[in-house]
Amino acid sequence: MVRPTHAHIDLHSLTFNYRRIREYLGARAEASPTAPRIIAVIKANAYGHGAVRVARALESVETGPAGGLMLACADIEEGIQLREAGVCAPILVFGALSVSNLDGVVVHGLTPTVSSPEAARALQATAARHGQQLHVHLKVDTGMNRFGFRYDNIRRTVPVALEDRNLIIDAVYTQFATAENIDHPLFDLQRQRFEIALETLRGMGLDEFTSHAANSSALLRDRRTWYDAVRPGLLLYGVMPTPIDTALSVRPVLSLRSRIVAVKGMRVGETAGYATQFSAGRASRVAVIPAGYADGLDLRLAGTASVLVRGQRASIVAVSMDSTTVDVSDVDVSPGDDVVVIGSQGDDRIDACEVARWIGTVPHEILCRTGTRIERIYNSEFL
Repeated sequence: MVRPTHAHIDLHSLTFNYRRIREYLGARAEASPTAPRIIAVIKANAYGHGAVRVARALESVETGPAGGLMLACADIEEGIQLREAGVCAPILVFGALSVSNLDGVVVHGLTPTVSSPEAARALQATAARHGQQLHVHLKVDTGMNRFGFRYDNIRRTVPVALEDRNLIIDAVYTQFATAENIDHPLFDLQRQRFEIALETLRGMGLDEFTSHAANSSALLRDRRTWYDAVRPGLLLYGVMPTPIDTALSVRPVLSLRSRIVAVKGMRVGETAGYATQFSAGRASRVAVIPAGYADGLDLRLAGTASVLVRGQRASIVAVSMDSTTVDVSDVDVSPGDDVVVIGSQGDDRIDACEVARWIGTVPHEILCRTGTRIERIYNSEFL
């Protein structure tokens, strides 16, 4: 049985987007013998799309044992979930590892990130205990001030990761803080710092490694940030992260749909919702949708956002835990009618970027908020 509120996940669009990104990189890699590798970001349950199904679909695009595909997740537990589901592609773990059970990295063949001297020591001890060498990526903090070895302190802090033969550093990477903000100077400053850090590491004897830095926005903004690999997240899911004129076109993968379960009349001055979120300024009709903030719909959508019903926009007037009320005074609706929260209906479309603008956040958050009790319905043969 499918609940009235559910998410449609179009895995054909996902694989289309992956191929388009790959083609885009290949067509513009004039200065390089090969295009950058794609590290597909599927953390946070693949931005709400379902990490296991997304990973399997992406693996189907590549030949051999996932070909040149690499996946990236937030923590060891996410990586283990993918491995236990039979995902074979290399998996990079982004997160800090200082308080994690590192045995899972070895047992499940994950690629951890070394982002501090403490993480290096912990990974070295784990590798030694298992009698194995660990292939790792080293993260440099160029201005995000979250995880990573400081770009200006590498000579003092990184040697602990270089000196032990149990760790093999395959790649070095960084994270941009302002890639979506075209006017912010930190973006280019971080790129310059990263390149200095790469040269410093080479001078310390780290010779054979690859590098990566570009998320979806950086990938579109600046060819110089591609390096040996790129890390698309939003683009994979069909969301253009920043208003940049680009030849790359992608298709939305997720649509969030529900149905009207009740229609009520309201007299002038009557209110709807907790704390009287809405007051009727005229004789009105409102419809109730069985999805609320427990399903990921933000309380701030009330009074600012809309849904699509019968191809028309209906304003959201109240959001509760399990339901949302919309004003349908100007739309002829009935219980059972389809409602689109994210997606297309008729000639109109509401996408994650528009929803994000309504409440002053980023589309990443909108996608990731798709609640756990919302069933994902997949449209393809991918297992």
